[in-house]
Amino acid sequence: MELYYLAAFFFIYGILGWCVEVAYAAVKQGIFVNRGFLNGPICPIYGVGVVSVICCLSEVKGNIVALYVTSVILVTVIEGLTGLVMDRLFHHKWWDYSDQPLNIGGYVCLLFSLIWGVFCVFIMKVFQPAVRGVVIHIPFIFGLIILIVCLIGMTADVFVTSAEVLKLNKKLEAMNKIAAELRELSDRMGENIYENVKEGMEKEEKFRRQAESVKEAGRELKAEYDAQAHAHYEEILTKKEEVRLRYKEMRAKREELRERYEKMLRERGTVGERLMQAFPGMESRKYKDILRELKESIQTQIK
Repeated sequence: MELYYLAAFFFIYGILGWCVEVAYAAVKQGIFVNRGFLNGPICPIYGVGVVSVICCLSEVKGNIVALYVTSVILVTVIEGLTGLVMDRLFHHKWWDYSDQPLNIGGYVCLLFSLIWGVFCVFIMKVFQPAVRGVVIHIPFIFGLIILIVCLIGMTADVFVTSAEVLKLNKKLEAMNKIAAELRELSDRMGENIYENVKEGMEKEEKFRRQAESVKEAGRELKAEYDAQAHAHYEEILTKKEEVRLRYKEMRAKREELRERYEKMLRERGTVGERLMQAFPGMESRKYKDILRELKESIQTQIK
């Protein structure tokens, strides 16, 4: 029965936490944003946090100072570990407190930890007794059915969301490869132009000197010089055509890569897009610039 109650508390506080996050986003951004990691209306971290406080801190419930201090410590550890684990699993930093004073790795900061401590004291002293009273009066079989349905739904949601995050990572990886190819191709085009211009200038200087030598040597070398000049002219034309074709091929390749990149930038994945809106501070460990550009593109399309 105690496990049944804890499961009920997990879902209740997870859903209430989602409501708080949505309300906060509505006030801050003026629009509805599903602020949870999952698609469903639940933030599991709130459920885990409150259930952990209920299980671990019931012994200090009578001492409000001890309850507050231990709540701050416990919730900070949970939030920090959650952020770190999600970062390592999905290679994204989902929230970032780096702009807040006294933060640790951007995962936690003193200000929000102190605020969570106040909420925990309120929950333990005022809210939780009322919630427990409501849960106790729900018929066990009815409550169990609801919990099973919620558990099945959340499990499916976890798999769907995780798959979409991995899909987003693959998209970022593909876009990063295209961007790298574009940079390499542009560099090659620039180097090719530079080398050909330099080579042309060097040959022009060489033949200018030969022309001066011919003038000094007289008419006997003029015929030889004319033959060399004609051969040189033919060589330049051939080289010029080769360069033109090669440059045309590289330019076509560059346009193809650019179109692929722009197409991927415009593609809108439902879950990936929602996550980027839900976590404005979300950062990719590997593809930070690409993710930022993708977020900007989505915001432009929404507007």
